[in-house]
Amino acid sequence: MAAELNHTILWCSDKMRSSAFLTDILGLPPPRPFHHFMVVDLANHVSVDFMEKTGRVAPQHYAFLVPEEDFKAVFARMKATGAPYWADPARSRPGEINHHDGGSGVYFEDPDGHLLEVITRPYGGG
Repeated sequence: MAAELNHTILWCSDKMRSSAFLTDILGLPPPRPFHHFMVVDLANHVSVDFMEKTGRVAPQHYAFLVPEEDFKAVFARMKATGAPYWADPARSRPGEINHHDGGSGVYFEDPDGHLLEVITRPYGGG
């Protein structure tokens, strides 16, 4: 049996703001509407479907793999937002990036507090 991840739903307080934040940081085409979602299409045919909810949004973690040659541009766009960033998910290394497996990685929050991660190499792949 073969199975692939097709999409995931990311709960948020404002689907337009949150989906635009992600596409802006990653340098992706604008999100597209689908029913009550704003959909961000990724290069591996998986989508992140933003759905609004009222009340508290429970923060989750989402990691995005980007080519090494794109990391500097992604990092620059993230820094331009003024958002704090960390080299680790525990947020104990503020203002740093990591170099796990010979790549680059950084953690930062989206507008609802989801911890987003951008890495250039899958963990364990170096």
